[in-house]
Amino acid sequence: MQSQKNDFRHVNYSWDDAVADELTELESLVYRSNILGADQRITNTGGGNTSAKLMEIDPLTGEDVEVLWVKGSGGDLRTAKAENFSSLYQGKLEALDETYQKQPETGYKSAGEDAMIGMYKHCNFCLNPRASSIDTPLHSMIADKHVDHLHPNAVIAVASCKDQESLTETIWGGKMAYVPWMRPGWEAAKVCEQAYADKPDSVGILLGQHGHTNWNSESKSCYETSLWVIETAARYIEQHDKGEMTFGGPKVSSLADAERTELLAKFLPVARGLLSNKVKFIATVQSDENALRFVNSVDAPRLAKLGTSCPDHFLRTKIQPLYVDFDPQQDDFDTLVTKLKAGIEQYRIDYTEYYNNCKRDDSPAMRDPSPTVILIPGVGIIGWGKNKSESRVTTEFYNCAIEVMRGAEAISEYTALPQQEAFDIEYWALEEAKLQRMPKEAPLARDVVVVIGAGDGIGKETAFRVAKEGAHVVCADLRFEAAQKTADELTAIYGQGIGVAGTGISGCGPAIAQDVDITNRESVAKMFEQITLAYGGIDKVIVTAGVFLAPGQAGMSNDQMFDISFSVNVKGGYIVGTEANEIWKAQGLTGAMVLTTSVNAAVSKKGSLAYDTSKAAANHLVRELAVELSPLVNVNGLAPATVVKGSTMFPRDRVIASLSKYNVEFSESDSDDELRDKLAGFYAQRTLTKKPITPADQAEAAYLLVSGQLSKTTGQIISVDGGLHEAFLR
Repeated sequence: MQSQKNDFRHVNYSWDDAVADELTELESLVYRSNILGADQRITNTGGGNTSAKLMEIDPLTGEDVEVLWVKGSGGDLRTAKAENFSSLYQGKLEALDETYQKQPETGYKSAGEDAMIGMYKHCNFCLNPRASSIDTPLHSMIADKHVDHLHPNAVIAVASCKDQESLTETIWGGKMAYVPWMRPGWEAAKVCEQAYADKPDSVGILLGQHGHTNWNSESKSCYETSLWVIETAARYIEQHDKGEMTFGGPKVSSLADAERTELLAKFLPVARGLLSNKVKFIATVQSDENALRFVNSVDAPRLAKLGTSCPDHFLRTKIQPLYVDFDPQQDDFDTLVTKLKAGIEQYRIDYTEYYNNCKRDDSPAMRDPSPTVILIPGVGIIGWGKNKSESRVTTEFYNCAIEVMRGAEAISEYTALPQQEAFDIEYWALEEAKLQRMPKEAPLARDVVVVIGAGDGIGKETAFRVAKEGAHVVCADLRFEAAQKTADELTAIYGQGIGVAGTGISGCGPAIAQDVDITNRESVAKMFEQITLAYGGIDKVIVTAGVFLAPGQAGMSNDQMFDISFSVNVKGGYIVGTEANEIWKAQGLTGAMVLTTSVNAAVSKKGSLAYDTSKAAANHLVRELAVELSPLVNVNGLAPATVVKGSTMFPRDRVIASLSKYNVEFSESDSDDELRDKLAGFYAQRTLTKKPITPADQAEAAYLLVSGQLSKTTGQIISVDGGLHEAFLR
């Protein structure tokens, strides 16, 4: 279809001829996919497929062959690259129908239909390892060269109406064919192939309860057709929008931003603990205008109970969310918690009944019956997942569901999939197989680890170490720029994850930065509030922040050095531990805390009186906190010695002073790193192992203490000093 950029108000027209004209046909397919996926109104994260039938050279025969390139299983249009696309011989795919007809059992949801998934790999072109999508036959059976299959909110809204077939004719003026709901697979593709043949002047097909498919002979034209289908539906919905009476109008008023933040900071750890009776969850909060309009509305309880429609949605959101009947103008926090507890308990009962009523002889075992989406009037939506990326996607999908319900209720009446159909998607053997193929979760994948002092040295190395094990890492430091640098480096390595939901800091990825002054309780409380809003709670806290002040340093008096040393090295750990404990108690989940002390705490020496005595006090603080925070939280200490490399405690002047003190040769022209290496080498010779102590050595011990491998160890101090016999326990 011929379209101009200014023809669209409800989608972004992003095609750039200057870019596209420089691309190969495969690159053009990737480009089309990326710009489609970049607009949330066009398709959701991980949803939809795009394809192109291209001529390639067969590596065996050297002949030209037609190859179907289609987005593979588990891919995401917005972020897809060429390697995320399956490539299959089109001729072999076409021949598979004969194979299908010979199956002992054929038909919708038959064993024969499911068996065809395993046949796709026999059609792979050039040994492409990318697993094929369940929608592969749909793209193959539509004869046009370019095909888009998308899940736009506006189109799904039409596809979810009780009179969806007649609306298809009305809205698109007869240019769209219609196919009622069918689970994706071979039979659904055959029905679409017939609809394509029966209506040769059509540009696409509305798929009941699902989305749409459209096609064209050119990539750009296919893109523009996709936009036209969505824009046309969105304009029709806009013409019938109910304005202030959307979802029946408001029933509850929203909390002010500050009040909502205060409530969520208290509520999220409680909710996380109640939900995490089997496995732990990470949260994402959505409290923008659209989310609040829905949860505050008269119709929210009715619509929430109906559940979502598009199969992509309830694979994440479950068949329906948990709606908590809360009015912040009338109910207090304790009432909210009471209603949440009752709601979760009833939800698990209802979900178990849903499973038992719908299960088949070969259904996989019931999964965790806890809700993954919680709706709270006046507050917003809280989505939950095994990690931040998944919880963002879950929340994003319910945002989409809200828009679907809004559109459907504007033009007709919203209908959801029947429970059995929903169950047959949620517990489809093929989906279960996909889950079983997923790699084993990393040890800290569901944990939120707070590293204080993450700007450099031991703290930075520790942040990298726990991130390697899958942790969500909070990089906290007195210097925000340094903390942000560490968080940015982690994000560059591990990515931001997928999903585009989350209000404020809750839209974050698996690593964030926070500034904190651990000597100030208000600052520490504010840090934990932000962490809770970001992830829903905490699991491990590692304090590496500390200060070393030697006599004469910075012109301070001995009294001042004592005040600062004890404030940072002792009181700071106490404030962090007691503030964190409020969250741990609210969650009721086990946790771990590590305080960094020093071997100096056990060795009397000259020249560091304030530091050594403060670290001795920190050692005992470990033991006291272990008692105070038991039985939920293990508290242990990490006692380093002479970690010179990367440490702010060893600035150039201190290193030079130490080298001079010990008569170690050096030159004023030596770089900072060269000077530190010389001092580290000298210190190493005083140990039993004769090896320099590095931040990585400390980080390994810190990880061990929070890994769960020492779950029966608390109140202990682990020295990582290379073997200083003067520091042996007496």
